[in-house]
Amino acid sequence: MFTERHYFPGNNTPQGFFSYYKYILGQREANRIICIKGGPGTGKSTFMKRIGQRFAKLGEDIDYLHCSADENSLDGVILKNRKIALIDGTSPHITDPVTPGAVDKIINLGEFWNEEGIASNKEEIIDLNEESARWYRIAYNYLNAAKSVYRSLEEVYGRAAEDSEIYRITADIVAAEYSGHPICLRPGRQKKFFAGAITAGGLVNYLGSLLENITKVYIVSVPEGFPNHSFMEILKEGAIYRGFDTEIFYCPMGPEEKIDHIIVPQLGLAFVTANEYHDIEPWELFEEDGTDRIAEKEITLIDINDYMKQHILEENYLLMSALKEEFEILLGRTVKALESAKDAHLKVESMYIPNMNFTRISALTEELYNELVEI
Repeated sequence: MFTERHYFPGNNTPQGFFSYYKYILGQREANRIICIKGGPGTGKSTFMKRIGQRFAKLGEDIDYLHCSADENSLDGVILKNRKIALIDGTSPHITDPVTPGAVDKIINLGEFWNEEGIASNKEEIIDLNEESARWYRIAYNYLNAAKSVYRSLEEVYGRAAEDSEIYRITADIVAAEYSGHPICLRPGRQKKFFAGAITAGGLVNYLGSLLENITKVYIVSVPEGFPNHSFMEILKEGAIYRGFDTEIFYCPMGPEEKIDHIIVPQLGLAFVTANEYHDIEPWELFEEDGTDRIAEKEITLIDINDYMKQHILEENYLLMSALKEEFEILLGRTVKALESAKDAHLKVESMYIPNMNFTRISALTEELYNELVEI
């Protein structure tokens, strides 16, 4: 049974746009990496989506990499069975060939546009691009302010956490899941992405799709703002140093240090944190497997709230309520700014679309499919 997964290779964060594109497919593991070039509205997302859909019909595993500017648009597609990636190589995640010819190939959809028609809108396109960039700066300023509020929440929860109990639980999990596997001389590889994103359409999360073929899931319920770096790091390192390749999905509020979810594909194992922004109910993981049978999963629930010093939470109740309210306000303003940036970008796209030869792009889609199906 093939799998169709969805996630984000980049995100809108307090640091600005943050990219994990280098983890999509490594040069040594890839059979082919195709960098798609072209301006807005040239059909890059549709081009990649159609290729993915063609291979999905063959029953192959596909990863769809979504765009944090517009979750309905794609920034990439991975044909997992063939170790082939198609990647949007344009700003803000510019990707250029590393090993051209041997691994990488460029497809430039700009070859199929009417340059004179686009140039006739030059001034308006420049103005709209500047407007979009300005709204992104405003969005990132709001996110930076939200991060300061977030740190204050982390401080309260950090004081309230019963660290010794949390570490004991973590050690028990490590013993249960990893004790049968010795430390390996060659550590496993890490892939880093985002399961959810802060987008112009609000907060979007694809966690459910990532767990479809996972048989054992630990769901760790945490309050939003809880500093879960330490125990998730231990669970991650436990897999990596036993030689297991690991997928790590980060929080957009802490894209380099705050791990939201960990998947160890070789073990069919996942550790996920659940809070009000990426909640997942256990029964949502049980789906029909196509044979009128419920797919089997082993699920363990851990509630971090059970390991908190309640008197500290009670003493700081008013402070935490105010911080959460402020965080929500700033997050809402971020989304509004991203929406304005998207609106400006869509206006730019509307000036490119009438000047594109999509018939020739459709023919190119067919050519590329016929080329890749032989790999």
